[in-house]
Amino acid sequence: MSEKPIYLDYAATTPLDPEVADAMWPWLTGEGSYGNPSSIHHYGRMARTAVDNARDEVAALLHADYSEITFTGSGTEADNLALIGTMRAAQPGKRHLIVSAIEHHAVLHSAMLLEREGYDVTLISPNREGLISVDSVQEAMRDETSLVSIMHANNEIGTIQNIQSLAQMVHSHGALFHTDAVQTAPLMDIDVKTLECDLISICAHKMYGPRGVGALWIRPGTKVAPIIVGGAQEREKRAGTENVAAIVGFGKAATLTLQHREQDGVRISCLRDMLLGLLSEGIPDLQLNGHPSMRLANNLNVSVPGIEGATLLMNLDMRGVCVSSGAACSSGSLEPSHVLKAIGLSDSLASAGVRFSLGRQTTEEEVREAASIFHEIVERLRH
Repeated sequence: MSEKPIYLDYAATTPLDPEVADAMWPWLTGEGSYGNPSSIHHYGRMARTAVDNARDEVAALLHADYSEITFTGSGTEADNLALIGTMRAAQPGKRHLIVSAIEHHAVLHSAMLLEREGYDVTLISPNREGLISVDSVQEAMRDETSLVSIMHANNEIGTIQNIQSLAQMVHSHGALFHTDAVQTAPLMDIDVKTLECDLISICAHKMYGPRGVGALWIRPGTKVAPIIVGGAQEREKRAGTENVAAIVGFGKAATLTLQHREQDGVRISCLRDMLLGLLSEGIPDLQLNGHPSMRLANNLNVSVPGIEGATLLMNLDMRGVCVSSGAACSSGSLEPSHVLKAIGLSDSLASAGVRFSLGRQTTEEEVREAASIFHEIVERLRH
């Protein structure tokens, strides 16, 4: 085994880039730690400038304007604000929301909350590969539909949706479109001018930035009611004193993502394909979950029939390989993955899914070692 564990869980979170940590440090100590961006004195103005500069950097990642970025405390909060804030701000009679059945729980639980408040919610099922069809969403559209939320790429199986076509159809019916791009922003070019969404959620810790900060891009003119109140921060979209250090880190991470994204995507996708090939050797019934080609460069989700995912995970962890079963925030649950069930897997196979997600620091040596350990564990569990 390697001296330190092999980390293959970048979809859950990424390690903080040293350049990001350096950018954050002055705002955690010394003069930078004094300033509240809402204060008009010297230190407040320093903090405000830092936040504004970071807003420019995050906007650049999306080819957007700085005024369209609202900082939040996480990607989850950005999703909450997109759904709850938009639905609560909708015109009377526009109380219908459409979401896919494979959304992150940040979206699904927001939809459930709205349903308890009296809104009408429709869930759209994907096909076997995790794709949401334009026709299935169109069939669910109503005159009272206010918002449709379909994630750009799934965090468990990596399937990438045709967001532009979905958004165009939704707009033709007079509704708004939101996408959770938390997983895609670190690996794919996202241009708000061509993606044609009205709201886009992203966060820092998936792109080698700090935890505890996210952002919601809001198309000008889109009405969103705040879900956290108590101050006029973030253009009255999100009350609370801004976390200056984390926001600065987000800005730096966004800039570094623009510099490294294309090269990272090519290298990581090659390693992912290598990993799939190695895992498949000796396990002829290994099942790939998600679309075979329209998937994130770093994502590989597989099931081994007859072996529970939790058992595989525990054994891999004992051998120093860090991976996930479904979404990290629900990995403590014994319930089968809602995503794998939604694409038609049986409860046993949906409980057997293991997600490998690779990143900037992943090496070929680590991929080969992880595959070898995986084979040994499967062989032992089957015999």
